[in-house]
Amino acid sequence: MENRTRVFAAAGFTVALFLLVQLGALALVEPFKEAGLQQTQDPSDPTNSLVYVAAVLVLTGVMLAIIKFEVQWLLRAMIIFTSGLLSWYVFSVVIPAVVTVPFDGAQLNVLAVVAAAGVSLALAVHPEWYVIDASGVVMGAGAAGLFGISFGLLPAILLLSVLAIYDAISVYGTEHMLTLASGVMDLKIPVILVIPMTLGYSFLNDEGLAGDGADEEVGGEESEAESDAGERPELGERDVFFIGLGDAVMPTVMVASAAFFAPADPLVSGFAMNLPALTSMIGTMAGLLVLLWMVMKGRAHAGLPLLNGGAIGGYLVGALASGISLVTAFGL
Repeated sequence: MENRTRVFAAAGFTVALFLLVQLGALALVEPFKEAGLQQTQDPSDPTNSLVYVAAVLVLTGVMLAIIKFEVQWLLRAMIIFTSGLLSWYVFSVVIPAVVTVPFDGAQLNVLAVVAAAGVSLALAVHPEWYVIDASGVVMGAGAAGLFGISFGLLPAILLLSVLAIYDAISVYGTEHMLTLASGVMDLKIPVILVIPMTLGYSFLNDEGLAGDGADEEVGGEESEAESDAGERPELGERDVFFIGLGDAVMPTVMVASAAFFAPADPLVSGFAMNLPALTSMIGTMAGLLVLLWMVMKGRAHAGLPLLNGGAIGGYLVGALASGISLVTAFGL
């Protein structure tokens, strides 16, 4: 009974983190657009997805090379810097610009810079699980919001579909994502969400993260830990499991894109939420629950096939229910 309670509590915490990323991204959609942070000149251009996928492949290769040559400190520095940058994007539109200084022909929001620097500093000096998760939520919401307003409906669907296939191949086929995850686990950086299963768990004091996998279960795009499933305890007997931050971000891109580009009336005045976005969220959560059920069986799994599939399927259901034609729903 105690183990079952721990499992359900961990699953609930995971769902809550995903919801925070998704709701945060939706809250950032309009502020990002008003701030001129759209990252593509033509959001409807499907080649945007190919460019991003190519960038993912290059970045994965760079990270594997860093691990191979044992200069992980460089990877840690890169991720901490990126965390601060994404946090600055978020804080710059959330924190009122009450204190500014001239910078490059514009007014720099000093409080936003300080808050973003605080995120990087916390990750650098005290990367406990709650610091990792909090920064992951901020980063995830910011990244998904930026991509959501930059990728139209067709590019978003193509992006999620290709990445779901790539995730499956990299986990079940080449297994290089497992190698990548085992190489970065001890770096304690927010490429993962940490799901503690005991109140006293400390990520800082966990020395077995990249070892034989006896105390963790990982199900996700960026953080699948390689281990022998036959030697692993049941999920309820462990102290922690992990899920890739990318597993929260990528389906949320579809949610944000649906809220921004789908021609449907908003459900809440002043908030970027329409029926296609809502059903995309529901589809993501359905995929997440299936993924967690599979993880509880004691094996690492690719997350994006279920999560992205749920996000796309949910979006299409909501689009059709809103009276949008299938052609328009696909952004054609």
